[in-house]
Amino acid sequence: MFVCICNAITDRQIQETVAAGASSLSDLQAQLGVATCCGCCSDLAASYLNSSNQTQSTVTAGINVQS
Repeated sequence: MFVCICNAITDRQIQETVAAGASSLSDLQAQLGVATCCGCCSDLAASYLNSSNQTQSTVTAGINVQS
């Protein structure tokens, strides 16, 4: 889905950039150009950063592993 209509940036592009190490909205703006025109997408783009920063836990063989 398109997150930034002005610059044709998709959610997958944002997710890939975050996975590659982007950690702030400034990083996303510099690397993708998201939220650099009208700014309407800045909250949604930032939400991808917040969701990736949450601690994920996985249960493996009955053991809770934090990653």
